[in-house]
Amino acid sequence: MQILIVEDDRRISDFLVKGLEEVGYVITLCKSGEEVLQQYLSLSFDLMIIDVMLPGIDGIQLVQTIRYKKIFTPILMLSALNSVLDKTTALDSGADDYMTKPFHFDELLARIKALTRRNQYDQLDTSKHIQDFGPIQIDTHQYKVHLNQNPVDLSPREFKLLKYLCDNYGKVVTRQQILNAVWGIHFENPSNVVDVYISYLRNKLESKQKFIHTVKGIGYLFKVE
Repeated sequence: MQILIVEDDRRISDFLVKGLEEVGYVITLCKSGEEVLQQYLSLSFDLMIIDVMLPGIDGIQLVQTIRYKKIFTPILMLSALNSVLDKTTALDSGADDYMTKPFHFDELLARIKALTRRNQYDQLDTSKHIQDFGPIQIDTHQYKVHLNQNPVDLSPREFKLLKYLCDNYGKVVTRQQILNAVWGIHFENPSNVVDVYISYLRNKLESKQKFIHTVKGIGYLFKVE
């Protein structure tokens, strides 16, 4: 399996490269976001591990650029920053997971396996990669959404939120369930990030028809009426 590591701290990059190569991964190391954009975006990787604090283009900007270019390789971000805001910012930029430094190598391996396993399942499940919900069509292989056959421009986080709601069609899901599934953050702190992104989806999808229903005091339900 091919992994791209973007890390400018030599001590950490040496640790990552040595450990991951010992367990059989093929590693490509970059020390800056500029190097990735100039030389490596045309190459195929199974996973990217990107540090947040990079010289020049930082990790958040790099991930945003990667997603803007429609590259949906799983991305794990590393950072010494551990506040809820730091995590949500990274995940909203398009990252799939976030680990704070210092970390245990065994946990890193578990996160890598989970991300790549999820991606492999998505690729194998060809029978369900195009899903129709009334006038909404979702292509999970190309990360595209159409409404009444017209393309809808969604961010990676909006797409993941919509897919989660559709996967639970006709079921009420709580805000905490949405946070855990879409943002991957298991915390009890009050946050309105779910409501904000629900509003984004409604603005893009519900000009003529309602799909996302609020269940007061509980959460949301996706249903075509």
